[in-house]
Amino acid sequence: MTSHAISPDGTQPAPALTLGARDYKTLALSALGGTLEFYDFVIYVFFATVLGALFFPPDMPDWLRQLQTFGIFAAGYLARPVGGIVIAHFGDLLGRKRMFTLSIFLMAAPTLVIGLLPTYASIGIAAPLLLLAMRVLQGAAIGGEMPGAWVFIGEHVPAQRYGFGIGALTSGITGGILLGSLVAVAINRHYSPAEVSGFAWRIPFVLGGVFGLVSVYLRRFLHETPVFKELADRKTVARELPLRTVLREHRAASVYVALLTWVLSAAIVVVVLYTPTYLQKVHHIQPALALEANALATLTLTIGCVLAGWASDRIGTRAVMLIGWGGLFATAYLFYTGLPGTPATLFWHYGLVGLFVGTIATVPIAGVRAFPAPVRFTGL
Repeated sequence: MTSHAISPDGTQPAPALTLGARDYKTLALSALGGTLEFYDFVIYVFFATVLGALFFPPDMPDWLRQLQTFGIFAAGYLARPVGGIVIAHFGDLLGRKRMFTLSIFLMAAPTLVIGLLPTYASIGIAAPLLLLAMRVLQGAAIGGEMPGAWVFIGEHVPAQRYGFGIGALTSGITGGILLGSLVAVAINRHYSPAEVSGFAWRIPFVLGGVFGLVSVYLRRFLHETPVFKELADRKTVARELPLRTVLREHRAASVYVALLTWVLSAAIVVVVLYTPTYLQKVHHIQPALALEANALATLTLTIGCVLAGWASDRIGTRAVMLIGWGGLFATAYLFYTGLPGTPATLFWHYGLVGLFVGTIATVPIAGVRAFPAPVRFTGL
């Protein structure tokens, strides 16, 4: 049996080995599932302007419409902790794989529903309320998916490739943003603005629902983590409510990981998800150009996650954090103070910022290690 990266007691790593064929299969299926699920979560933001016009009263001021639209997007983030705690609770009690599969199903269904929702013109105020409800369900699902995915891989891969495994998985998750960006570019290139508002905006959501169901099927081929199997064999699976154990015995680790997660979320939401709208609304950059630049930044972000994980195995997580977050601060300053610039500088600077956003891979690398196995899913 391949030694895993984190031992059941959560303290000492097992002997370092190289990745085997089964490890690569697990990593590939987990990353692909993460790509498809995170696509479902973020595709909303790429069509925020269109959704705002369709799901709110036409006489509402534009600034208020955008505020309401992004407020509904933010509701998904507010629901994440609740969904994460519930799904993680059962992940620590019943197994990682079951919840890993359930979370992606809970994401696919609301995404498909959003693609089929009637607009404000058809059902009035019920339209934004239904949209809000679907975003809350999506947020609950992603709250269980991301920590579940990181724990799943962290307990599977060998110690010597722990950082690379988590970084590669994180690149798969951020690849969902890239996929969403590319789909948005394709929709805006292929259809006129009137067609996008009329029917084409529904296409990426319906595709997302189908993607999600494919992911549910793919995860049937994954195996439970060696760590959880050993816990179950030893009868050391969490006996009380895992959240109670975390709050009583691991408060410092919880605060530490929460602070790291704030940095991760800020980097993704501000630099990757919100900036395309910011470029269009504030600097009047054409939607297609803004989305293409965003696609490049998301591609470099995906590469950056793998590089951060690889470097973490070689020079340490702390060193990668210092270099990566420092580089992000410098490149973000260069990018945002240089706007609108030229198309060439837009692509070059945005791509460079995206590469350093890849430092977010160090957050789960540090976070998974912060908690012992019986409550690891809940703690993270």
